[in-house]
Amino acid sequence: MPSLPNYSNNSIEAEQDYHDLGERYPQAPVPTHSGDTIIHRAILEDITGLEEIMNWISEGDITIVEMSGMINREVELQMAVSKLQKFVENEMKGTVFGLGHNRLLLLPPSYGTKKADINPR
Repeated sequence: MPSLPNYSNNSIEAEQDYHDLGERYPQAPVPTHSGDTIIHRAILEDITGLEEIMNWISEGDITIVEMSGMINREVELQMAVSKLQKFVENEMKGTVFGLGHNRLLLLPPSYGTKKADINPR
């Protein structure tokens, strides 16, 4: 699964400075309104999580995909990146950016780069 691990620790310590809401509520309902943007953070351990990521992009959500768990499995990594790139860029007309060595930023078409309109004079 591409999302964060499901932790069952629901207790909050007194005076605790940091609360990772992703750990406490991994499947929290997120109300959306027209024009709202959701940014997903995904950890892709294998290609079985690609479907969920593609669903997020097709819904117009931005996704940051961490793939460090697949770095040593080159064939699977290349297959995952290729499938994501073909889906996002060719089918959805979105944009894929590399963020360092092990992350991808996937933008739906509404957030992709736009060509500058240059009129020579």
